Amino acid sequence: MPGPLQGLRVIDLTTVAMGPLATQTLGDMGADVIKVESPSGDHFRVVPPSHTPNMGAAFLNLNRNKRSIVLDLKAEGDMDVLLKLLDGADIFISNIRPRALRKLGLDYETLAKKHPRLIYCGAYGFSEDGPYAGRPAYDDIIQAMSGLAHLQATGNDGAPAYVNTIIADKAAALTVTYAISMALYERERSGRGQAIEVPMFETMVAFTMVEHMAGATFAPANGGMGYDRILSEHRRPYPTLDGYIALLPYTSKHWRDFFAAAGVPQHGDEPRFNSPETRARNVDALYGELARLVALRSTQEWVELLSGADIPFSKILSPQDLLDDPHLNATGFFRTSPHPTEGEVRTLGIPVKFSRTPGAITRPAPNFGEHGAQIREELGMPVGAQ
Repeated sequence: MPGPLQGLRVIDLTTVAMGPLATQTLGDMGADVIKVESPSGDHFRVVPPSHTPNMGAAFLNLNRNKRSIVLDLKAEGDMDVLLKLLDGADIFISNIRPRALRKLGLDYETLAKKHPRLIYCGAYGFSEDGPYAGRPAYDDIIQAMSGLAHLQATGNDGAPAYVNTIIADKAAALTVTYAISMALYERERSGRGQAIEVPMFETMVAFTMVEHMAGATFAPANGGMGYDRILSEHRRPYPTLDGYIALLPYTSKHWRDFFAAAGVPQHGDEPRFNSPETRARNVDALYGELARLVALRSTQEWVELLSGADIPFSKILSPQDLLDDPHLNATGFFRTSPHPTEGEVRTLGIPVKFSRTPGAITRPAPNFGEHGAQIREELGMPVGAQ
């Protein structure tokens, strides 16, 4: 069965991670995504490791289900190709800064005159409405500016730190996909497209501050900022006698069952720990006691004690461990398939399932300009260039 976005065409002028992840998701769901690359190509093409030039692993994981065409938008003939592509497009997405797009005549106001149904998405660092408009931004910068790096200082000797994944890019990418989906739904009712702005900074502030607004939620403030449970110095993977374990009793039943399994059932009735309210007020003491108790047994002993107790826990899995995870293998999450130039490529699965119109991986990440001639032929244009 075709995916839920079958029949939609996406013109993708994005590079690196945020935009490509969003457009890959649209492609997974059936959209025809045409990746328009400059003559220098997407930067992630050259990020190692790779088997062949311009086909780095990160690029492979961000650009499946797309076709690639190389266009120099400062060249008149290539701009004509892009404008012709827009004639049949439903969605235009770019992470080029708006000032540059305006110079090229690719701003929403210009394109909407000819394409009133076009969904136009700008995904870049900062909203055009504020003083940071036009500033360059990458994941590390947004982690720093959004408060996220500061929040990692807890348990890190007071030093701010980045989360070890490109979380700002990924959160913004997910925001792009849901925003475009909503705009498509609205277009079904109104018949009109619209412009969407997804700035990384504002997206990550919204993402980060949901729980950490705390007392600042109220005006005037009712206490400080920060969610105490998350910021407790004792919240971490807990050392056992021979390793580490992740453990999070959460409900009152969880805590009573954990204390019973740990051999201290009386803790479950202690006033500091016997209700959600008192646990929240004494979270450092609670997690400190949790850490003390966990350190008394080996990891395997805790696995055996907790497996039948319905208490959330896990061993600490490495990225390598995930390749052999029994649940991921049972669901077929990792798939290996041939790539025309890269040999066998392991692909991350599509986590979302649709009962009638599931997404699918129908084509691997494209080589640089691989589909240029094909796309030009579809447009009825000369096919000599990529």
